[in-house]
Amino acid sequence: MQLSSLLDRFAEPETLKMAKMGRELRAQGIDVIDLSLGEPDFDTPKHVKDAAIKAIEDNWSHYTPVPGFLDLREAVVTKLKRDNQLAYEPTQIVVSTGAKQSLANAILAITDDDDEVIIPTPYWVTYSELVKIARGKVVEVRTTPESGFKISPEQLKAAITPKTKVFLFSSPCNPSGAVYNKEELAALAEVFRAYPEIFIISDEIYEYINYVGEHQSIAQFADLKDRVIIVNGLSKGFAMTGWRLGYTASNTTVAKAMEKIQGQTTSGTCSITQRAAIAALTGDLQPSRDMAAEFTRRKKRVLELVKTIPGLKCTDPEGAFYIFPDVHEYYGKSDGNTTIKDSADFSMYLLNTAHVSSVMGAAFGEPNCVRFSFANSIENIEKGWARIADALAKLK
Repeated sequence: MQLSSLLDRFAEPETLKMAKMGRELRAQGIDVIDLSLGEPDFDTPKHVKDAAIKAIEDNWSHYTPVPGFLDLREAVVTKLKRDNQLAYEPTQIVVSTGAKQSLANAILAITDDDDEVIIPTPYWVTYSELVKIARGKVVEVRTTPESGFKISPEQLKAAITPKTKVFLFSSPCNPSGAVYNKEELAALAEVFRAYPEIFIISDEIYEYINYVGEHQSIAQFADLKDRVIIVNGLSKGFAMTGWRLGYTASNTTVAKAMEKIQGQTTSGTCSITQRAAIAALTGDLQPSRDMAAEFTRRKKRVLELVKTIPGLKCTDPEGAFYIFPDVHEYYGKSDGNTTIKDSADFSMYLLNTAHVSSVMGAAFGEPNCVRFSFANSIENIEKGWARIADALAKLK
């Protein structure tokens, strides 16, 4: 049987692969502490669940419009105005089955064969693979811990070629936690003004999990807004990962293109989820604020723990719920059975020896680092990092 060559162009997400390995060990009775998945360990807010229950009882059980119910798109418009001071119309909003689908729609809608897509490292594992699926070319721009894992205007300008079609980034960033402030975005915007043919995909899914101030979107610059595709959703800020709802805000032409693609794949998103989403976007944000406050407490604790372990260098994340330490000082070391050659070996060693799951940095375009989530209880965080410290102490 001959399968499609498409499958050879992209890889399985390492985040999902590590979670799967952890589940397999857990099924064998091994106590695995999961620090790999990017999923809030909180319940969906009650008023959102109540809205979903009411939608079921009110028989919202039929096919939905491809871009989403009109009142949901109006709710997204309201949210963008309220939180971001951005003016959109419902025709510019496309609701999808998760922000991952929103990203796929956006990349497929604007990327042709061999178009170059600039992506600052580190980046979410799916970015590069979606570009490959679209037959585009990934252009990685390496950032450093010293720069706060942020691309500079000079780096951006140097990476642009006549083939550049898209700039794709996230703020807050998964995995580094980098958050671009208004001044940093303004400096990038000044570069983009000289290249009006370049689209900007701005992944803002971690918007509400921000430790350094008010969220800033690059779409705030009026002369760039028509080229910006905002990607957002409910999974992180509202603890609704399994509900699967993302959305985009863009110019109407791009929105129609994404709607056309979605119309031939999934069509409209789950009706019950959409009704719940209206309650999330227009209702009380206090549960989201409480969740962010707890992540702040956990971040402080995990940074304290990491500082006690020799050989790990870690920046203080400005958003999201990950730390992304540099672990390369352990490369070449061995416990007598396993030798650590790279970030993949490092993560597998911790999984098999400490029974703690993480994600190798190479999957994010940064081979010297490893991502650890702190979307877990303080108890499990302390337990997991104690195991990590013991395992790393065996490496000589």
